[in-house]
Amino acid sequence: WHAAPKPFQNKPRCAHLESFPPFFRRPCPPTSSPTSTSAAFKIAKVDFEDNRLSMKFGTPGDFSTLIAPEFTAMKEAGELDASMNKVPMLEVDGKKIGQSKAIERFLAREFGFMGADSVEAAQIDQLCETVIDFKNAYQKVKGIQDATEKEAAMKKWFEEDLPANVALAEKSVPPGPGPFLVGSKVSLADLVWYAFLAAPKGFFDNAEGAKASMDKCPRIKASTEAVAQIPELQEWLKTRPDTF
Repeated sequence: WHAAPKPFQNKPRCAHLESFPPFFRRPCPPTSSPTSTSAAFKIAKVDFEDNRLSMKFGTPGDFSTLIAPEFTAMKEAGELDASMNKVPMLEVDGKKIGQSKAIERFLAREFGFMGADSVEAAQIDQLCETVIDFKNAYQKVKGIQDATEKEAAMKKWFEEDLPANVALAEKSVPPGPGPFLVGSKVSLADLVWYAFLAAPKGFFDNAEGAKASMDKCPRIKASTEAVAQIPELQEWLKTRPDTF
């Protein structure tokens, strides 16, 4: 479980769309955030081809006018069949993997980010699934159509709901030496929580509200701070293209 990253015969290739504008950050499929995937490659010091497919709106905010020529060409050529015409897609030694969470877990296993044994792997999985639950709850708030109702719900989400949810997650973190959530070294759970609450241009448009939700959760806060200090991640954040 703590083995060094396995060498791939060829440089892995990860294809994904550039991010939507800030007001559409972290949309539902067909696109998904490659943050944890890219971070895993960088922290493991494994080179990969980061194939960002360009995209833009003909009319801002109107998905019917979305233009993504490289994505369309790959789809029409059958290059995305293995991922059901969706991205992200990871290609490793000629074999293709779709679904962002499947890609994350594959890389975490390959790079030693899934704990020291099967129990720790399950605990890491649990903490990652918790983030998915919280994201789904937030999407319901974002989906409110009435502007006044939505504004009130957003205020309640960041002042009450998100801090309460993170506090519940804090109680579920297994005992350990810290600062990481499971075991003694960084895991996929740490990367996912960092991307969720603390990463630059992360999941929430209200970045300060997201960070404040951890104020009374020392284990989760310590984990995100420890991830932020990883040299390989710091360097990547400085040099990566200005998309997620």
